[in-house]
Amino acid sequence: MPLIQLRNIKKVYNSGGISYEALKGISFDIEAGEMIAIIGPSGSGKSTTMHILGALDTPTSGTYVLNGKDVSELKDDDLAQVRNVEIGFVFQSFNLLPRTSVLDNVVLPLIYAGIKMEERKARALKALAAVGLEDKINNRSNQLSGGQIQRVAIARSLVNNPSIILADEPTGNLDTKTSLEVINIFKKMNEDGKTIILITHEPDIADHCKRIITIKDGMILSDKQNI
Repeated sequence: MPLIQLRNIKKVYNSGGISYEALKGISFDIEAGEMIAIIGPSGSGKSTTMHILGALDTPTSGTYVLNGKDVSELKDDDLAQVRNVEIGFVFQSFNLLPRTSVLDNVVLPLIYAGIKMEERKARALKALAAVGLEDKINNRSNQLSGGQIQRVAIARSLVNNPSIILADEPTGNLDTKTSLEVINIFKKMNEDGKTIILITHEPDIADHCKRIITIKDGMILSDKQNI
């Protein structure tokens, strides 16, 4: 069974008596260990797809099965558990606490997961070593470069050992050289067995992935292997 199965996913937003169909019945599978890009222009539906994949939102209709669980029917508490255990998130805006140490930023998801203090620190140190920041653990995140901050965010996504890393425009605020460094970290994580899903509007970033799904006007325009 695929790790992820989306079947005829539709999402309708209602505001002020006006309905907007962000997704118009998309379907695709993602196998464990894939590294894929979901690409499309602003307003295409790729962010809505990301929110549904990350259990941050639920579809209006259709079925989303993740690791054998029907996510589209889960309650809020169960969705929170999926987000904390199954998926590691990396966002364009980093979402770090600026006056908090690098180590404490990475430890945060483990506190929510109820992990004991000694294990929290050990896991956080391992994750920071994986992104080459073990020498920055006592720095505050507002003392780091943009690339270093994004690497902290990647380390934070790893600490619960999720099967999936979901990255939303992870290079959007970075220069070309730093973007490549970040993409290479994702590639190494993929080689180590993580399923990587990158949401991007940048074709050159998508081109680093083994498969590219293009979304436009709430529909899948193409889904092809990137040789």
